[in-house]
Amino acid sequence: MHPIKQIKALFHPERYHGWGRSKRYFEGWYYKILSAGGKEAFAFIPGIAMDDQGNQHAFIQVLDGKAQTAEYLQFPAEAFTADSGSFSVGIDGSKFTGNSMQLELNNYYGTLQFKNMVPWPNKWYSPGIMGPYTFVPFMECYHGIVSMDHELEGTLTIHGRAVDFSGGRGYIEKDWGHSFPSAYFWMQSNHFAQAEISFKASVAKIPWLRSSFVGFIAGLYVNGKLYQFTTYNGTKLLRSLADKKQVELLMENKKYRLEVLAHRHLATELASPIAGFMDGRISESMTAELDITLTDKKSGKVIFHDTGRNAALEVAGKIKEITLED
Repeated sequence: MHPIKQIKALFHPERYHGWGRSKRYFEGWYYKILSAGGKEAFAFIPGIAMDDQGNQHAFIQVLDGKAQTAEYLQFPAEAFTADSGSFSVGIDGSKFTGNSMQLELNNYYGTLQFKNMVPWPNKWYSPGIMGPYTFVPFMECYHGIVSMDHELEGTLTIHGRAVDFSGGRGYIEKDWGHSFPSAYFWMQSNHFAQAEISFKASVAKIPWLRSSFVGFIAGLYVNGKLYQFTTYNGTKLLRSLADKKQVELLMENKKYRLEVLAHRHLATELASPIAGFMDGRISESMTAELDITLTDKKSGKVIFHDTGRNAALEVAGKIKEITLED
């Protein structure tokens, strides 16, 4: 039965992929939510972790981006449930789907509905944001976008106070595999001057057979169009730099040039996977800013130039391994 479930999941990146896995495996979904005025910013990360010896547990991480605090709530592995025919994951009494989040935790409870979702294009020969790399069986970490941007509706009670997220914006992505890359940049914002604009980018060291390469993915959704810059679609990564204050990225494909200047801010420590278990530590900010410029190479016209606020940003590992200068 597991092979059928695994094949179904292969073509639906948002669904649970861990069927038949019992050790050295993790899977987690990242739900970013911001209130309409931007005063409240949270990330809820449900998932499952299995180490080399087969020890397992479920978890929900909670990141309060404004207070810069994080909680790691651990549950027995038996508390984790998943649907093979759709994207639906449960942990204890909480439930996470593609269009809703229902929390039943001591300090977090309530339900949010998501409207007008913007998924990453999903084709049979190139499922989701990983494209053809989806079919490579030995990657250390796989990645998926559930929704680049959507509207929130509903109220959550957080540590005893009711927080109305109606009219706010949300973003959902996920990771699965056994470990996060040894070095990576990751950034995301869907808070620009106008609504319904979203940006996401990541650059990482990717182990490949007995070597490695610098892999990258970026997407800018604006005016109903998704501009894609990926390792597998002919894009070149020309610049990839970071210091304590900022991160610079420059990507080009045949038609477009993408420039990103990310301004780093105070970060909060989160648990991350190493060999399946959540023993690693990374730092994430939810108050960074992303200056983004998209240019049409043929005409020289700037198609988009704006600053993304309330941006999530991670700079992790041995960044010299992914440093490129044009």
